[in-house]
Amino acid sequence: MNVRAPIDQTCIDTIRTLSMDAVQKANSGHPGTPMALAPVAYTLWQDFLRYDPDDALWPNRDRFVLSVGHASMLLYSILHLTGVKAVDGKGQPLGTPSLSIDDLKQFRQLGSKTPGHPEYHMTTGVETTTGPLGQGCGNSVGMAMAGRWLAAHFNKPDFTLFDFDVYTLCGDGDMMEGVSSETASLAGFLGLSNLCWIYDSNTISIEGHTDITFTEDVAARFRAYGWNVLTVADANDTKALRAALEDFRRTTDRPTFILVHSIIGYGAPHRQNTKEAHGEPLGADEVKLAKRFYGWPEDAQFLVPDGVYAHFEDGVGARGRALRGAWVQRLAAYREQYPEQAEQLEKMRNRALPDGWDAELPSFPADAKGMASRESSGKVQNAIARHHPWLLGGSADLAPSTKTLLAGEHSLTHAEPGARNLHFGVREHGMGAVLNGLALTYLRPYGAGFFIFTDYMRPPMRLAAIMELPVIYIMTHDSIGVGEDGPTHQPVEQLAGLRAMPGMVVIRPADANEVVEAWKIAMNLTHAPVCLVLSRQPLPTFDRAVYAPASGLARGAYVMADAGDGKPDVILIGTGSEVSLCVAARETLAKEGIKVRVVSMPSWTLFEQQEESYRDSVLPPGVRARVSVEQAATMGWDRYVGFDGAKVGMHTFGASAPLKDLLGKFGFTADSVCEAARAQVAAARAAG
Repeated sequence: MNVRAPIDQTCIDTIRTLSMDAVQKANSGHPGTPMALAPVAYTLWQDFLRYDPDDALWPNRDRFVLSVGHASMLLYSILHLTGVKAVDGKGQPLGTPSLSIDDLKQFRQLGSKTPGHPEYHMTTGVETTTGPLGQGCGNSVGMAMAGRWLAAHFNKPDFTLFDFDVYTLCGDGDMMEGVSSETASLAGFLGLSNLCWIYDSNTISIEGHTDITFTEDVAARFRAYGWNVLTVADANDTKALRAALEDFRRTTDRPTFILVHSIIGYGAPHRQNTKEAHGEPLGADEVKLAKRFYGWPEDAQFLVPDGVYAHFEDGVGARGRALRGAWVQRLAAYREQYPEQAEQLEKMRNRALPDGWDAELPSFPADAKGMASRESSGKVQNAIARHHPWLLGGSADLAPSTKTLLAGEHSLTHAEPGARNLHFGVREHGMGAVLNGLALTYLRPYGAGFFIFTDYMRPPMRLAAIMELPVIYIMTHDSIGVGEDGPTHQPVEQLAGLRAMPGMVVIRPADANEVVEAWKIAMNLTHAPVCLVLSRQPLPTFDRAVYAPASGLARGAYVMADAGDGKPDVILIGTGSEVSLCVAARETLAKEGIKVRVVSMPSWTLFEQQEESYRDSVLPPGVRARVSVEQAATMGWDRYVGFDGAKVGMHTFGASAPLKDLLGKFGFTADSVCEAARAQVAAARAAG
């Protein structure tokens, strides 16, 4: 075992037995990995992690990411034994333990602070929500990038405010998921020497031995990525693990990958090295056998022996308290010498906007030709970035098309870790995971790409929504308007899918001035991600002296143009590029004596947040004749047009052709909208 004293072994076995007991009591969970990796977690936390359990949000703390989220009891046991204190939703200390023994006993139960996979915000000490394998790995790359960025911006020759490390515990499943490969490649390129992945190579997956699918040389792969690769032959060899972690700390030019061989379910004799030890409780009899193997009282439940709490207090607790205390004093002196930077840091920590962030927001004049909303968005984004120093991001190799490059700013590289233009390469999935890590570490990140490729990054987008992270997604080429690129690049079902995601704010603006308003919404969000869905093709800029102000976007939908007496015969509802079709149809129908209300509905999400009286004022229940117009799947539009309403939308995938031909083929013309509106009015009149 190579532990230094009996108390070390006792602490390791306490982690193991707490994990076993919690899983067994819940009759659900994964006991094997916590049992096998207890020596690894113990060594890291007790001997290396710079972390103050009394202040789990200390900005310069080392980050511990459990990418193997199914091994959540490993983390919960550590948080309990080290005495991590809880904070409330505003980050204020509560003076109570993050996790008590009773909390451990409620593992995987409704309303508990110990869910099946660690959840950010729910449990103090959990740095990010993990469970979908590979995501924690990607998040940790973003955290490490953010750490280097913060150091570049805030550290001074006489003040080091940021020098934290990021440790990630990952497993075979993480290595199989592509997102870990994408982000590991990026981390190697950037030389993130503050990043350490500890890979538990236990050769077991749910279906059995990894030999059935996974026989590659993982160490060789990471060497090819440019990582410092180390091997620990036995997870129980804490001396070898300490040597590897010390090697990591000495490495200054690349990230470190520590491959640790373990036996899953260590100490469970009859299930040792079997899939059952990984994926289900051991059973009461085998729990007793495992405890006997550890020299533990077989019938003891949730036992923490004398001296264990004190030992952690003397280790990670004392070290973290001293480091944090010195940092707080350093920050106070820093604030005296660098008040502007200190104020900026405080705003970042509180997700507040810098003063004057909107000082140069443009206003676009009426223009029948107009511009693509990706173009206007780029102009707005750059106007904001000039006054928002920690707004940064990039695209998945598409900046020229998404118009998201920040003018006058450098590209983030190993040599320039404090730059603001990020290049993710063709790695949408990895980009999404990294953005979450950046957002978890005080920065305000954006990521851009073609809207169709949200399919590649949907898992981290979903996790951003679960964690309530204010990530900005700038998604262009929003419809069949990409023309000749054809159905593979023409999003059809993506709007419906993202609108169905709880917590995701989806906005599809209709013209340049709605884009301005969309960015205002995005920048003021502090606990939700936002997806700006933008066009490739030009959109006319409406004359706001004729039509309602674009500020109506803030309420999700608004009456853009109305019948003269405010009593329409039919309501035309459009989003994005299709609003102009509704406006054109209104003019034609007016000549026929049909009174038309045009509603611009850029955001279902925001509209649903409004009071019922406002929603009814925009879409009066008494007006049944309605038409929705959107170059996307029509799923969900029944809510706004009713079961009898007309839906001008996509019912198949697109096609490869010039845009004009596509619009005619799929019915996105003013004539088609007029035809649908006439039918609606006729049906309403016939119904009396």
